[in-house]
Amino acid sequence: MAKPILSIISAIAENRAIGKNNQLLWHIKKDFQHFKEKTLGHVMLMGQKTYESIGKPLPGRTTVVVSNDMNFNPDGVIVCRTLEEGIMKSKELEKEEIFICGGGSIYAQTIGMADKLYLTVIEGDFEADTFFPEYSEFKNIVSEKADSEDGFKFKFLELIK
Repeated sequence: MAKPILSIISAIAENRAIGKNNQLLWHIKKDFQHFKEKTLGHVMLMGQKTYESIGKPLPGRTTVVVSNDMNFNPDGVIVCRTLEEGIMKSKELEKEEIFICGGGSIYAQTIGMADKLYLTVIEGDFEADTFFPEYSEFKNIVSEKADSEDGFKFKFLELIK
């Protein structure tokens, strides 16, 4: 039986900025649509702070949240106490592709084991307190599409090692 692909999905600035004060640095509708299109029907794995910034389980997807807070147990999500447990649970539930959805600490811990990156790279450098890890080992471009919205220029990138 084939194991599911482990993919990371994120919107990042050219300086790899992804967030500040547990908030996204931009709100780009086309990026949200892209995220939905890619993750729909799959397992999404994320940390507690990322889940709290979204605020609820997203429809049509299974949400696995890593949290060591024993009081954290929202309805509609699967809570795992360690990242390893979260990955194991995700592999039990997902046959095709698991999406790692953040945040910074989860990305840093999973970048080495990821098979694929889906990055929305926003033109410019942004002030942030959370950054995406270095990803130069993902050298092969599967697809690249430039776009823009509300003064933001960006490209959707799919990368593999």
